[in-house]
Amino acid sequence: MWEERAERARREIAALATSGISLACLYPSALEVVQQAVPFEQGCWAAVDPDSLVMTSITNWKPWPVGEQEYEELSARFAEAEYTGNEPHAFAELLKRPRPIARMSDAPHRDVVRSVRINDLLKPQGLEHELRAAFRVDDACWGVGSIFRDGGRDFTDREVEFLAAVTATLAAATRIAVRAGHPARPAAVGPVIVIAGRHGELRAATPAAVSWLAEVEDGAPGRFSMTLHSVVAQAHAAQSGSARARMRDAGNNWVVLQASRLITGDDPEQMVVTVESATTHDLATLLLAAYGVTAREREVCLDVLSGSSTAEIARHLFISPHTVHDHLKSLFEKVGVGSRGELVAKLVA
Repeated sequence: MWEERAERARREIAALATSGISLACLYPSALEVVQQAVPFEQGCWAAVDPDSLVMTSITNWKPWPVGEQEYEELSARFAEAEYTGNEPHAFAELLKRPRPIARMSDAPHRDVVRSVRINDLLKPQGLEHELRAAFRVDDACWGVGSIFRDGGRDFTDREVEFLAAVTATLAAATRIAVRAGHPARPAAVGPVIVIAGRHGELRAATPAAVSWLAEVEDGAPGRFSMTLHSVVAQAHAAQSGSARARMRDAGNNWVVLQASRLITGDDPEQMVVTVESATTHDLATLLLAAYGVTAREREVCLDVLSGSSTAEIARHLFISPHTVHDHLKSLFEKVGVGSRGELVAKLVA
């Protein structure tokens, strides 16, 4: 029975993606599909940058029963625990497994007892059981998510199998949604720079940043906060002291967030976070991954975007012109274009 339900869910989620639905609408609808087969009290799913796993959006099944300030604090603590702590079944850890899904109850008891996510963030909200998964397809992660239940009933093996059966479809649907949409209005004018504290709290911002933040918050409350917390936490965890992520802003423009540790005498844990328009390379590599191209096809395409001829691409990549043509043919088919000009327009317009 669960196999039939999983197949039906895969078809419904795939239909959502092929309808041209935006990412902001995809996850609420997909959560509804999962809820019909695996009931839960709360769910949180987020798209991620496949290169960094920084969460670039978040969808809650329903509003959390807390005030705005408390929700901000919960988001910051969640991001810090997820990226810098030793939480059981962290998403980055799940991705190393053959099947990127786990129940909290599957973790060793000592890890559950020490879990900030469960004991400090979820139990105070009346939630004790968690089932989480990374949405992976073609070895790339496009989203992550958890569903939660109260203390009455844990998730069954069948329910775990059901969610495991639809994660690849969720990943494929996410990358289709990433490809959809076009800028609705111009990007922000002026440098968008903010100073964030140890936990991602906003401490200072340029005038352009204040305006940009207001637009993002108005369009999707809490969206930038979660991304800010995530990229700051990721930067703290990285040896380089920096992290980056690509996301859409309120005008549907692709931008790049870059967090870097700010060396100051009074607070060495401050972060400077810049928001800049995505470069052609940033956007092309993301979209090419979303179209499921191979590593070699990506190299060929990037050379095309730089204006290289077939002969130049062949010399640069040490392959024959015939092989270049084969890669281009495959690229055209995957991206849905018929020429180099259409390919460039599709990726950088």
